[in-house]
Amino acid sequence: MSRLNPYIVLLTLTATFGGLLFGYDTAVISGAVDSLKVYFVDPSHLSDAAASSRLGVVVSSALIGCIIGGMIGGLVSTYIGRKKGLIIAGFLFLISALGAAAPEFPFAPIGHGGPGYIWYFVFYRILGGIGVGLASMISPMYIAEIAPARIRGNLVAWNQIAIVSGMLIIYFVNYSIAKAGDSETWLNTIGWRYMFLSGAIPAAIFLLLLFLVPETPRFLMLKGRETEAKKVLSKLVTAEECEQEISDIRASLAENHSGRLFSFGLLIIFIGVMLSVFQQFIGINAVLYYAPDIFKGMGMNTNTSLLTTIMVGAVNMVFTIIAILTVDKYGRKPLQIIGALVMAASMITLGVDFMMQDKGVIALISMVAFIAGFAVSWGPVTWVLLSEMFPNQIRGKAMAVAVAAQWIANYLVSWSFPVMNQNRVLVQYFHHGFAYLLYGGMGIVAAIFVWKLVPETKGRTLEQMEKLWTKSTKH
Repeated sequence: MSRLNPYIVLLTLTATFGGLLFGYDTAVISGAVDSLKVYFVDPSHLSDAAASSRLGVVVSSALIGCIIGGMIGGLVSTYIGRKKGLIIAGFLFLISALGAAAPEFPFAPIGHGGPGYIWYFVFYRILGGIGVGLASMISPMYIAEIAPARIRGNLVAWNQIAIVSGMLIIYFVNYSIAKAGDSETWLNTIGWRYMFLSGAIPAAIFLLLLFLVPETPRFLMLKGRETEAKKVLSKLVTAEECEQEISDIRASLAENHSGRLFSFGLLIIFIGVMLSVFQQFIGINAVLYYAPDIFKGMGMNTNTSLLTTIMVGAVNMVFTIIAILTVDKYGRKPLQIIGALVMAASMITLGVDFMMQDKGVIALISMVAFIAGFAVSWGPVTWVLLSEMFPNQIRGKAMAVAVAAQWIANYLVSWSFPVMNQNRVLVQYFHHGFAYLLYGGMGIVAAIFVWKLVPETKGRTLEQMEKLWTKSTKH
């Protein structure tokens, strides 16, 4: 059997469409913020504080859905299935794209809804966020459960490439749509609608592809459908490997575990949650979401800061590819530890540079090094670990808890960065460098956490990982 079975590649690419939509849907708002303010908020003539609050709700509404999607992902994947869970996510993406583009339909003519339909827009964005939350959990789980152990890390990391690709694609789509109109008024009334509507295309492709792929062998075995599981598995691995994996899965399910979340102990859940939390607390989304503002703080003009942001996206893509090529060679722990230390050093350097009010080439290099460190480690490898480390009987529930924690941490970082960055006392003493010093400290703690507590999953089957946790609960 070749290293990359074409059928496995097809299934992996289909599942990674969930990651692409994850990136696409979360980043689409970046090109439409000003237009949404003009269309939905300004006509209400609110006070500055009330207007800012309302715009914040509009912009962050998808994140609320992401937290909900992460929380219910365990129930959906455990009781409905991995494949059907992705289908639900695909439908939510599609409905969200269509509804957010025309929130007044069918109650008013499209284009004439105005601020009265702001909460309809928020509702559709929350639906899309639920789809993102589901896909962020189930896509890597699906890949992990159909991939052979020797290349599983490589294939699961493809999902991160898809997320980054989705972000880059929508940045270019938004730019193209903005340039297509003949005036700012066109963008603020009609153009922003096309930005959201564009998401219907990848969502429809995702749905069509999902009807062509099977359920995962491990979910089929969980439901007692061994014949179907064997049929699927026989297309993924050799006949000998198929029999061995079926035997291992059968044995793991026969173990006397209730399937309750903590039936393998508290430690495994704690490790999963903290991997998710540290992935956000090291500051990645503060950097990605606020990159243009950070670069402006370095003295760049608007055009230069946007161009530099695209460069950051390119670095993110290149080093994610490097992670895919190395995760099954060097292992998960080394990449996580080295990446965390690189990010810590980069953020501390950036924080000190801001404190010294230099903000020159060193600051730019620190930003790029931070993105590279994240892309080669905590970006893709965290998802690899989360999809591999949990036993079959609790994988859906445990990943749901970890992913929900990740979205909550994402929200806290995204909310707290501007608060810290604009706090008068912190600015007086740290000159906008405090947040970066804090993220640098988190990077050091994250490296120690992985070194001391996180097990290596490289080359182990999912059932071998289960035996590791079973053994630990007996001591």
